[in-house]
Amino acid sequence: MPTTQRTEAAVASADGTRISYDVQGRGPTVILISQALADRKDHRRLAAALAPAHTVINYDRRGRGSSTDTTPWSIDCEVEDIRALIDAHGPRASLIGASAGAVLALEAASGLGERIERVVAYEAPVIVDAARPAVPREFAGHLGDLVREGRNSQAVAEFFRGALGISAIGARMTRLMIPLWRSMTAMAQTTEYDLTMCHGLQDGKPLPAGRWDGVRADVLVLVGERSAPFMHSGSLAIAEHLNAKCTVVPRAHHATLTMQPRTALPLIEEFLAHNP
Repeated sequence: MPTTQRTEAAVASADGTRISYDVQGRGPTVILISQALADRKDHRRLAAALAPAHTVINYDRRGRGSSTDTTPWSIDCEVEDIRALIDAHGPRASLIGASAGAVLALEAASGLGERIERVVAYEAPVIVDAARPAVPREFAGHLGDLVREGRNSQAVAEFFRGALGISAIGARMTRLMIPLWRSMTAMAQTTEYDLTMCHGLQDGKPLPAGRWDGVRADVLVLVGERSAPFMHSGSLAIAEHLNAKCTVVPRAHHATLTMQPRTALPLIEEFLAHNP
């Protein structure tokens, strides 16, 4: 019987990692993939908005929320997590990823081939020009070292400044939101994961040839009208790289899928419902 009630479940990934998720709705399967330092709570509004027409899987990526973590981390492990979710609700699924989650969505589409039907990539944080400084590749390991030394709060603060471009004042203001800061510091080790996943994508150079060659899914690249210039140039580069469509979401910004998902909902629903 169709329902939009949210139910909690879990699956075991290939390496035994427990992946916890919410499932709601009925229809074609859609998996939501969160951004850096976020878990499934951030996409619950989007999940509820999509549930009337889809089976929505809103999960905690490994090392976040109620999911467990297994070392060593690799992109392949996160792709296997998505495979496990599809196996439980498939046989195929569409993916919606925000920011670093958009990069993971494209990695999964490349690695899982025909198992992925469509991908919505919202503002993957690629840097392809001088619109903002490149992120040094060694930065990922530096943040990992801080976490291994027990300096989670410092790792998050430096991630804010070095990867997200948030000022020191902005980071301090976020620290005043104590529940949010505690949640992010609990996921601090995943900053290394996401930055490692973005190696080759944040160098201030064109996207590397061959990246995402395995993508067979239809892809829609979205970028917010009010987002930073590098998000616009990066999103356009991804669309050209994949021969996909890039659409500007009016009045939207980088956090729109979390804060005001209905702003982008008509574009997402139209894309998911399209029958070529």
